[in-house]
Amino acid sequence: MTALPPTGPTSPAARETRGLAAGLGAYLLWGAMPLYFPLLRPAGALEIIGHRIVWSLVACVVLLTVTRAWGQFLVILHRPRMVGLLTLAAMLLTTNWLVFVYSTLTDHVVDAALGYFINPLVTVALAVVLLHERLRRAQWVALGFGVAAVVVITVGYGRLPWIALVLAASFGLYGLLKNRAGRTVGATAGFTVETMMLTPLALGYLLLLGAHGGGSFTTHGGWHAVALMSAGVVTTVPLLLFNEAARRLPLSVVGLLQYLTPVLQFAIGVLVLHEHMPPSRWWGFALVWVALVILTVDGLRAGRTQSLARRAAARLGR
Repeated sequence: MTALPPTGPTSPAARETRGLAAGLGAYLLWGAMPLYFPLLRPAGALEIIGHRIVWSLVACVVLLTVTRAWGQFLVILHRPRMVGLLTLAAMLLTTNWLVFVYSTLTDHVVDAALGYFINPLVTVALAVVLLHERLRRAQWVALGFGVAAVVVITVGYGRLPWIALVLAASFGLYGLLKNRAGRTVGATAGFTVETMMLTPLALGYLLLLGAHGGGSFTTHGGWHAVALMSAGVVTTVPLLLFNEAARRLPLSVVGLLQYLTPVLQFAIGVLVLHEHMPPSRWWGFALVWVALVILTVDGLRAGRTQSLARRAAARLGR
């Protein structure tokens, strides 16, 4: 009799279903961020980032306590090199947050979406420049389309799309540093260290802002204060969902899901906020989308080839 595949909550299919749900939740929440940050007005970008850092640390402390993961956190603190890498990563992440929040408050959501669309291309470029990796022909072609897209948008728009470039570069470098930190660092413990290193500066800025009457935390009612405090939850929940997805799904699936975020941001910018889209911008986005199709197809093909090679090696080793 042929054994039936497991179908319980611990079966591979159930794990992948939970991982897919978590991944969809993470990327959809990140994609909807442009609708959240304008609700925090009259707080400016710097004030919002200050609260985001402080309340994220509070949320992380709660999570470490609930999940009993303080041991992982203490292990990181006893490794100075790791703390240094995570501090640099935190600075890059803060830059990314600040520019993104600025874009949502100044009606440049489409520029932000462009940044996250070209992020995979920037990651490939960083692999060449900093890690001296050799690219496949399709990857070079994709990079060429990406560069062409930036040129077209720059010429047509009359200026560099600096928001998109800063977002892509900062997040690409952040991912590189997190990769160097190693997979042994838990997502919550690592993020706690990052926010902890930034909190003194963020808290000092918020206190100084309040002392000079420039802050909005205590001057615009209780609901506004709660909204600013919610930035911690809004930041940590997608991170936890992403971590769950990354543990349960193949990397190729996670890589495809990441495009949900800029797609949703682009839709919000064009359809909800009605941001201006001249022809040059459409052509630039079209070139980026072609580049991403090439990059994705090449990545899936390379992953399949590597998987077949590993299976063949395993059979020969028997």
